[in-house]
Amino acid sequence: MFRTMNAVQQMARRSICSSARRQVENKVPQKQKMFQEDNGTPIHLKGGSSDALLYRATMVLTVLGVGFTLYELVKASFPQKKD
Repeated sequence: MFRTMNAVQQMARRSICSSARRQVENKVPQKQKMFQEDNGTPIHLKGGSSDALLYRATMVLTVLGVGFTLYELVKASFPQKKD
């Protein structure tokens, strides 16, 4: 009985203590250098093509939203006549 309990305790300790952690590279210094570089690029576009894509999508959605809002305001300003 004591032997099995001891084995269970060893297995529990072994699985917790000897678990290998995945090493992750620290990319912060590289990112800091990239964003602090003075190359004339706006800060919101320094992340690369994904930032440019997100910026353009945001601008398109903003313009469409403003256009639709203005359309609805004009439509509401001139109510339909009832026949």
